[in-house]
Amino acid sequence: MSLFLGTHLNRLDAKGRVSVPAPFRTALRAAANCDDPAINPTLVLRPSHTAACIDVLPWAAFQALATPLDQLDVFSPEHDDLATTIFADAYPMEADKEGRIILPEPLVSHAGLTGAVAFVGKGRIFQIWEPAAAARESEAARERTRLRKMTLGQAA
Repeated sequence: MSLFLGTHLNRLDAKGRVSVPAPFRTALRAAANCDDPAINPTLVLRPSHTAACIDVLPWAAFQALATPLDQLDVFSPEHDDLATTIFADAYPMEADKEGRIILPEPLVSHAGLTGAVAFVGKGRIFQIWEPAAAARESEAARERTRLRKMTLGQAA
């Protein structure tokens, strides 16, 4: 399994484009079982429903996220709510040959992005944050972990 690691800063240009960090592009290709650096696998951008940031998932991880829908009646309110949450604001895309993606305006607005952006590795996925908000969230996550007395052996 490829992992998205670290925090990387890049700039959002006037056209809404930003370069995906090279280590994340490598992890995306590995997640798609593609070693060819000329191929840009599909990734899915969506607003986080827990924070003011953008969740970015490799295509296979996005499909896995949607799998629980198969257990629900397609005409039930639960299915409708979950399907709306997962699919309505999701944007599939590929990076261009320079490794840039275009961040759709609704996602830019959701995350409060203006110039610089922080790519934050989260293991199987990564997130795009406004840098100061990312730093605050990282500090808060470390504090919550400390208060819960969590260790790596307990993280599962």
